[in-house]
Parts: sequence; structure tokens; C-alpha cells
Amino acid sequence: MKIAVACDHAGYEMKMNLIEHLKGKGHEIIDLGSHSSQASDYPEFGHEIARHIARRKSDFGISICGSGNGINMTSNKHPLIRSAVCWNEEIAELARRHNDANICALPARFITFDQAFHIVDIFLRSPFDGGRHQRRIDKIPI
Repeated sequence: MKIAVACDHAGYEMKMNLIEHLKGKGHEIIDLGSHSSQASDYPEFGHEIARHIARRKSDFGISICGSGNGINMTSNKHPLIRSAVCWNEEIAELARRHNDANICALPARFITFDQAFHIVDIFLRSPFDGGRHQRRIDKIPI
């Protein structure tokens, strides 16, 4: 799979570790920044990954900020984006199976690297269930 990753300063270290983890599983990684742990603003990276995924340049996106919320809220402002804050494996699976999420937003200050690896692995391998869930997703756009 081709996976886009983006973060602010708070997610930089986790992003770099996730990139190595995902490359080790054979995924192609598109790094959309941040490229350091110097202070940065999550909206820049939330918009960048959302535009990238909406244009179907990658299969999925992984975004990371301190709480996961700011970058997630920013991405969800874009049409065709269904970003979900995932802080455990069950939430990640349900985000894909029930919501057809295309971006997994991680809270770098609240999960370990190992937890992030497991969350992302489950997110990427979980299918969308369709059916009644598709009907609900179709009601999301304004």
C-alpha cells in the first residue's frame, strides 16, 4: 500500500518510528512533514494530508499531533475525508469497518510507539463492511 504520513512537532518522533515500521512491512511511504521536532502548526499538515488523500495520491493517511484531535479536525474539513482519532485497536478497526475512515489520526502524547504500530496495522488491514454503514456515510456530506 501507499501510505501518506503527516504530523506536527508533537508527533514527529512517533511519525519517524512509524515510517520505519511501515516500510518494514513493505508499504510505500509519502512523508508530508513535519520534518523536525521544532514547533509547527498542526493545521498545515492536516490540510496537506487531507488534500493528498482526497486526490487519491495514497491509499490511506496517518496523521499525528499531541492529542490527535487538532490534526483530525482540520482534515475532516475537507470533502471526501473521513479521519478518525484512534487511540486503541478496537477504535481503529471500527473506524475502518463502520466509517470507512481514510485517515487514522494518532494522539502522540497518549500512546506508546508499540501501541501506535498495532493501531495502524489494524487500521490498514481492516476492511469496510459496507451495507448499512455505507448508507450512513452517504449522509455525512453537507
